[in-house]
Amino acid sequence: MSETIKIVVLDGDETGQELLEQALRVLDPEVHGLDIQLERFDLSLENRRATNNGVVHEAAAAMRVAGLGIKAATITPEGKEDVGTPNAIVREGIGGKVIVRTGRRLPGIAPMAGVNFPISVVRMAVEDAYGAKQWRVGEAGADEEVAFREERITRSTCRAVSEYSFRTAKQMEARVYGGPKWTVSAIYEGMLKEEMDAAAARHPEVEYQPVLIDATYAGLLSGATDKTLVIPALNRDGDCLSDLVLPMFGSIAGAESILLAFDENYNTMVAMAEAPHGTAPALLGKDLANPLAMILACGAVMRHAADRHGPSAETASRAIYESALETVASGVKTFDLGGSAGTTEFTTAVVERIRTKLDVWAALR
Repeated sequence: MSETIKIVVLDGDETGQELLEQALRVLDPEVHGLDIQLERFDLSLENRRATNNGVVHEAAAAMRVAGLGIKAATITPEGKEDVGTPNAIVREGIGGKVIVRTGRRLPGIAPMAGVNFPISVVRMAVEDAYGAKQWRVGEAGADEEVAFREERITRSTCRAVSEYSFRTAKQMEARVYGGPKWTVSAIYEGMLKEEMDAAAARHPEVEYQPVLIDATYAGLLSGATDKTLVIPALNRDGDCLSDLVLPMFGSIAGAESILLAFDENYNTMVAMAEAPHGTAPALLGKDLANPLAMILACGAVMRHAADRHGPSAETASRAIYESALETVASGVKTFDLGGSAGTTEFTTAVVERIRTKLDVWAALR
């Protein structure tokens, strides 16, 4: 056994929890021989209410120490006086700055709009429209009633999004594309554009094509995808972009989402992976939901674990990614991808491929 790799696991709700349990099978030490220790926190709605979100703060603190996390989808209750979403607490608790979601071709699945190259959306993890102070003035329901929202972004978050975008684009041999609506909002959204321009100056080897957000949407459907793209975005813009980009490759369940916290040199200090979709209550208990995104999330965590624990974690990550995509290519697909496999069947097929792949690689050393 290699040194212990500690991963903080944030349990969730409904189908989100079912998918997490299935996906964690790919991290079983008996599958790949690594000493992985899971530290689990119950972020179900029931326990968040019982602890008044105390468990969420505890989980974030544990991730700051471990540096690695996997989160299941959780329910966000609607009531203003309820516990709300745990996502904001987690992001602020670990000092998260960036969320990365990368759409990529799934073997045997025809993408939309002729998209063949990966598209990576790098968005703010905090600030902007989410968590903004909101209030109304005037008689409720009257024509004169006015709603206000007080948003803010910081230079440090804009810089983190921009720098990470250009570093990622260099690794992927991609074009940095898109941007906010800086012509209309030169002070607010212009801050992100300023940092994108500054990052471009620091990375002259990276192709850079700044485009207003509305033109970015249009370009994704009309020819801009002739090369791998990395799109830096404000928090809300990036959330919406992700929900467009991922289904272009077949399913929102076909890619992982990664929350990152950095040190002062933009080296990753904490990486938490999850699926970008919700809890899918209609699929609860039916063994039908697609576990691909959660499996890829496990692969992403192991990729980041390699920074701390070396090549064995990188090998496990590669085996997870390749096995998951090869399973789709073999025709074992869930219903959202046009197949008939259930959650358990798909995951079992992935686990079997991981075992085989690692055995073959070991024999070839």
